[in-house]
Amino acid sequence: MSAAPVAVRVLRRPLRRRLGGAGLTLLAYLAVAALLAPIAWLIIASVQSRLELATGEYDLLSGTFDAYRTMWDAVDFGRYFKNSLIICSVATLLATSFAASAGYALSRYRFRGSGFFGVSVIGTQLIPGSIFLLPMFLGFVWFNQNVGLQLFDSYKGMILVYTAFFTPVSIYLMQAYFAAIPRELEEAALVDGCTRLGAFVRVVLPNAAPGIVATAVYAFLFAWDELLFASNLTQEHAETIPIGIRNFIGNYNENYDQLMAAGVVSTVPVMLAFFATQRWLVRGLTSGAVKE
Repeated sequence: MSAAPVAVRVLRRPLRRRLGGAGLTLLAYLAVAALLAPIAWLIIASVQSRLELATGEYDLLSGTFDAYRTMWDAVDFGRYFKNSLIICSVATLLATSFAASAGYALSRYRFRGSGFFGVSVIGTQLIPGSIFLLPMFLGFVWFNQNVGLQLFDSYKGMILVYTAFFTPVSIYLMQAYFAAIPRELEEAALVDGCTRLGAFVRVVLPNAAPGIVATAVYAFLFAWDELLFASNLTQEHAETIPIGIRNFIGNYNENYDQLMAAGVVSTVPVMLAFFATQRWLVRGLTSGAVKE
């Protein structure tokens, strides 16, 4: 056999690898562009006037920020923003705290019913949330009439709802994170004289911090965007940002420029939370994938 065909095949292999790598890189860029296109369109539309949005004659070179100034008073958007910050932050803190406690117990201890409890936690996520809407509303009415506890259209009512709905999946995530932490680390701390609580604080929590951050960010993002319960269990005092954004469009007035500006403003806390915890978030999402 001649050496020439062999040399040609050897030269073709790096070429195929380079072409394959270039193709994958191009697909990655196309995927990123497709994901960023709606965000870019949102920002561009937010600096156009209402007339330009209505006619489609966009001026990309000379935008206006009038919508950002007028949106706060149009529907009292500042109130919706404050409500979302309070409700989502408190619900995230409670859900993450409960999930960390339950996830640690499920990953470290075996007790009667622990297996059924773990399966039930995931099973609750298979049930559509809309099924619970009417029972939640009737429960709020019952508490108000019989106990005197005002849950409808209140901070404590929405915090209770979001904590209850985001805790189960958070428990599942935290259980995986705690299970990935070797037990030997806790046993070494116990040998050094630490109590069980001391070992948890000194050893487990620092190693589980990325998972805790990832779980908290997950709960916060979902609570921030939730619309179904916010639109049916609030009326005036506890309405959140999704309700405020929806109110820019009415029967006789469509403030699309302010709607786009409100969309940009509502994404700022989410983007800040993501970039501030990006390193921990990525570590948290991968730390529970493989048990050491």
